Amino acid sequence: MESVIRPVLVYLFLLLMVRLTGKRTLAQITSFDFVLLLTISNATQQALIGEDNSMISGAIMVATLISLNFVMTLLKQRSKWFADALDDIPLVIVLDGKPLEDRMHKARVDEEDVLDAARENCGLEHMNQIRHAILERDGQISIIPR
Repeated sequence: MESVIRPVLVYLFLLLMVRLTGKRTLAQITSFDFVLLLTISNATQQALIGEDNSMISGAIMVATLISLNFVMTLLKQRSKWFADALDDIPLVIVLDGKPLEDRMHKARVDEEDVLDAARENCGLEHMNQIRHAILERDGQISIIPR
C-alpha cells in the first residue's frame, strides 16, 4: 500500500509546488530551471522509493503516477472549476498600452517579458503599440496590437 500512497503524496506536493511558482515559469525554462528540475527529480525519486528498490514496487509507483495523471486530466475535462484551479485562467496584463502592475507582479512577469513577446510575435517595439497583452494558461504572452 505504501507503493501507492507515496507516489500520490509526492505527485500532489509537486503539483502544488509547480502551481505556486506560476504559469510563466513553465513557459520559459532556463538553465537554472533545468538544473532545478533535475535536482527535484532526484529528490523525488528518493522520496518515492524510500528503502524499497524492488522492480514490483517501482512498477506500482509508475502505474500509480500515470493513473493519477489520467484521473487529473479527466477531472479537468469534466469540471471547469477544477481546470481553473489547476491551470488558472488567461490574465490580461496590459490594457490599452498600460501595464497592469499588480497583475504582472503577481504573475512574475515584467515589462521586458511583454516587450519581448511583442517584438517576437508582432514586431512591436513600444508598450503604447500594444492594445492588450494576455498571459495565457500555458505561460505564453499573447499580444493584440493597436
